[in-house]
Amino acid sequence: MDKAAQETRNRVIVITGAGQGIGAAITRRFACQGARLALVDVNAEHLRQLAASLEGTGCEILPIIADVASKEQVLRLFEQVKEAFGGIDVLVNNAGIIRDNLISNISEQDWDQVLDVNLKGAFLCCQAVFPTLKSQRSGKIVNIVSRAWLGSIGQANYTASKGGLVSLTRSLALEFARFQINVNAVAPGAIDSPMTQGMSAEGRERLIRMQPTGKMGKVEDIAAAVAFLASDDAEFITGQVLHVDGGKSCGLLSL
Repeated sequence: MDKAAQETRNRVIVITGAGQGIGAAITRRFACQGARLALVDVNAEHLRQLAASLEGTGCEILPIIADVASKEQVLRLFEQVKEAFGGIDVLVNNAGIIRDNLISNISEQDWDQVLDVNLKGAFLCCQAVFPTLKSQRSGKIVNIVSRAWLGSIGQANYTASKGGLVSLTRSLALEFARFQINVNAVAPGAIDSPMTQGMSAEGRERLIRMQPTGKMGKVEDIAAAVAFLASDDAEFITGQVLHVDGGKSCGLLSL
């Protein structure tokens, strides 16, 4: 067993938005290392399929259907995790949605939904898990943000939510540091996932042309970054944003 697997075995890891894409890749990464996983999603069928795909890995799985934008549901899900596993070691705030449009066309509902899930949801989860991590005087929180927090046309609601999550990450890193709790963020760039697969062929090609590497990243690239920040190797890293974007955060190539 390698060092990462030894560290992770039996650790309790809560992953929101776990049902598909990046969340599912993070789940598979930790499952291979023998973690005990609380998988949170609003889509019951996605959770069922993911759990079925993990049969035989030997890891313990607790599927939880919950909306992270609901404080009541968030409090209940963390109680379920503590009842099932006794504690919590890592929280990965991955749940997120997009409702892209130019600012003149974004409805109030689309603004509210994106901010509620992407930013409020992470806030509620961090707030709910804090007492447990504080009492243990240990823990890791990894927030999935986006390279888009630096700015992106047609995504004012999404970029605002992810920029807010970067600021939340930095503030909580300072608040939680005295309790030996690390709070960091991973900022994916263009990743081949259900979110980008739903784009038009022209839109995907445009994204790839803008990439310094000339290709999209894989969901496994994000899972590897999350696994690092959740590991003992990242013990002295907190309040940071790790861009996993093929260099896109350095600048965009000409269209």
